[in-house]
Amino acid sequence: MAVGTGYPETGSKNRSTIHWDMICDMRTDSEIHVDGDLFYKNGQFTV
Repeated sequence: MAVGTGYPETGSKNRSTIHWDMICDMRTDSEIHVDGDLFYKNGQFTV
């Protein structure tokens, strides 16, 4: 999670106050768990 909008000079169109920055390739062999529940796996949200 990140706080603040994206930098317009980088081409960002993010205008939200809170957003999620993916900083690595998570399309294969990856998982994100939130409060013990699988939330994201191999490039797909599971919720």
